[in-house]
Amino acid sequence: MAEIIRMPRLSDTMEEGNIVGWLKKVGDKVSPGDILAEVETDKATMELESFHEGYLLYISVKEGPVPVNDILAVIGGKDEDYKAILAGDSKAAEPINKPKETAAALANTPENQIAVEEKVTAASESESRLKTSPLAKSIASKSGIDLHAVTGTGDGGRIVKRDVENFVAAKSSQPSNANAANASPQYGDVPLSQMRKTIAKRLVESKFSAPHFYLTMKINMDKTADARKLINEQPETRISINDFVIKACAAALRYHPAVNSSWLGDKIRINKDINIGVAVAVEEGLLVPVLFAADRMGLRDINSHVATLADKARSKKLQPQEMQGNTFTVSNLGMFGIDEFTGIINPPDAAILAVGAIVEELSMVDGKVTSSKIMKVTLSCDHRVIDGATGAKFLQTLKQYLENPVAMLV
Repeated sequence: MAEIIRMPRLSDTMEEGNIVGWLKKVGDKVSPGDILAEVETDKATMELESFHEGYLLYISVKEGPVPVNDILAVIGGKDEDYKAILAGDSKAAEPINKPKETAAALANTPENQIAVEEKVTAASESESRLKTSPLAKSIASKSGIDLHAVTGTGDGGRIVKRDVENFVAAKSSQPSNANAANASPQYGDVPLSQMRKTIAKRLVESKFSAPHFYLTMKINMDKTADARKLINEQPETRISINDFVIKACAAALRYHPAVNSSWLGDKIRINKDINIGVAVAVEEGLLVPVLFAADRMGLRDINSHVATLADKARSKKLQPQEMQGNTFTVSNLGMFGIDEFTGIINPPDAAILAVGAIVEELSMVDGKVTSSKIMKVTLSCDHRVIDGATGAKFLQTLKQYLENPVAMLV
């Protein structure tokens, strides 16, 4: 019997998927495990796998958006009549990608024809009310001049030849930048990807539903920088500053469970697991893959997992389960030379840490001027879950770990 293939929900926030292309065509034999198509979700481009044996009998949409649970295709016997099964499904009425009505077609509707006729009539009546000599009207027509812009100096405000000639001369003497200012603006519109739509929706919801407040702290990174240098002297080891930050966050969250919590509307969930989302910039926007049980990882494990997840994010190979379950998020723009910034909380988290660049700063220590490596971090908190003192204590613990990294490595 023919089987209907529907658009699956490939992530917890997915409302529709965008068909990038089909890897099978109508008439092709299909086996379980075969990849039918590539689907762009709100988080990544994923492969649509077949779980059925048969032939691809029908494709509803070759390219474009399809709502979750709408029909994508039908798989069945080679000569099986699939139309009956489609006719009985309310979501199979017609392809989603039906061509849009062209502007020309819309213009030919009775309503628009009437509107155009009214505009032409109004314009004609307006021109007929202008007092204009025939010669002035002829010159204006040849020069492309709108007579409504010309001031008449003849009897009763009548527009005469010299008025049009003076207007043309004045217009031609205007600077070129004035002409540019009157020209149509130049721009290019970029269609929204599924990812960008979801980023916009989720961050707007977060910003305007969660009351954010921000705490910024300076951290002396001298000892962390020294520890990193020593560790990286080991063969095939490339630990980053961000690995230390993630490790320190995971350790600090053990002592401050309120920061590792989630707002659920009628209750606050204190998460036992410490799963840290790591913001990764990709071409289409931002993805946040998750390090599960980050508090039980060493620096090497953190480094390896982050590198793997970042590569998968950039190649659009992240799986839904790798982007769900975060309890805290770290976003680092220090590598771009950003001193400090504020992040928008990534639901369902109650906080996100924004990490800036390490900069050399002069300070007075024991009466002597010394140079130190200073990093600014800003904690964005959901005030429904975290109070100011709670967030401040978390940052104090984080600071202690990063200023004495040995403490978090034992």
